[in-house]
Amino acid sequence: MGTDLRVLRQDEWDEWYNSLLRAFGGIPEAAEQRALFRELTETDRSIGVWDGDACVGSAGAFSFRLTVPGGALVPSAGVTMVGVAATHRRRGVLTSMMRRQLDDVRSWGEPLAVLTASEPEIYGRFGYAAATHHVNARIDTGRVRLTVPPGTDDVRLRYAEPADVIDACEAVYAQLVARRPGMVARIPGWERLWLLDPESSREGASPLQCVVAERDGEVVGYARFRIRADWEPAGPKGTVLAQDVDALDAAAHAALWRFLFDIDLTSTVDAPRRPVDEPWQYLVSDIRRCSLLVRDSLHVRLVDVGAALEARTYQAPVDVVFEVEDAFCPWNTGRWRLAGDAKGASCERTRDTPDLALSVRELGAAYLGGVSLGALGAAGRVRELRQGALTEAAVGFGSTVAPWLSHGF
Repeated sequence: MGTDLRVLRQDEWDEWYNSLLRAFGGIPEAAEQRALFRELTETDRSIGVWDGDACVGSAGAFSFRLTVPGGALVPSAGVTMVGVAATHRRRGVLTSMMRRQLDDVRSWGEPLAVLTASEPEIYGRFGYAAATHHVNARIDTGRVRLTVPPGTDDVRLRYAEPADVIDACEAVYAQLVARRPGMVARIPGWERLWLLDPESSREGASPLQCVVAERDGEVVGYARFRIRADWEPAGPKGTVLAQDVDALDAAAHAALWRFLFDIDLTSTVDAPRRPVDEPWQYLVSDIRRCSLLVRDSLHVRLVDVGAALEARTYQAPVDVVFEVEDAFCPWNTGRWRLAGDAKGASCERTRDTPDLALSVRELGAAYLGGVSLGALGAAGRVRELRQGALTEAAVGFGSTVAPWLSHGF
């Protein structure tokens, strides 16, 4: 008996989700987490592979809008909940789901598919590449101090219950989305994900806390965090676990980080998944004691090369012909002429002589401006066929702000 790949039905969700949890180690989630993920799952954009009554493969796609260089929000399939049962490895289950999913994304008219990878090498063969990175910081606040900009003392901070100020915090987040490539516009309902606070997930830390930053009565930033208390013979050595820190301007940003640095009975701030160019890094007295670890974050796949490259702008004029190879989505294979600048772009099929040769993975890596086409060329991943074309394209594709995935999915 063979397997059956089909769109998920509502009454199949529990079995489908259980198979996913099993694929990721079988650790059950708190009831409130499970209930919210059930609500957020877009079943008509989710697929499963079934062997009789057993679900042996799962994959979903959220209907996101992703910020690209220039500030446009581009429809993007947020690939998620991908898993294959250990009993059905090496049978083509994952390949069949990726094939169906990318065909579906194309039919939905979404030029991009994006994901966060449990294991990056899995998705490279389907055309995905790491396009954003984040920093995990562990800051020794007993030794590191901040030099804050003018106006920081004018920002008022106050504690608030996280649920009571969620609308104000979401308004801040919404303003930030267009400022940085890689950010995801929030789908209604997703704001509740950041308030989930089951005791089983705290690992000994406090319940979620929130401080908002205000100026003239308006919320201009917020921090959500937990405290993990700890003591040693010499005194307290607690840790601040920063979950979210968002601010609309330099003074509010500095005020929030100074607050986190100065919380009583703590000597460390753990700040995972932060932007690689976040301003606090340029305010600290000793960056070495911030223990920065850079990791890959959002992986991007161009589903429609022409539409994707037209959707963003370019920080310097670019007029280049790409010879693109895409074995998994052959409709992208061939020559494309990209002409663009800071005002807009066009990208069309052409028979002109190519200037650069690369695969769709290199285009995905460079798409948000965080990975240089020049660096990919130095690695032998991009071949320059016209002298000067690589520099022209690399400068054009760059971004003055590092792309950043603001939350996982």
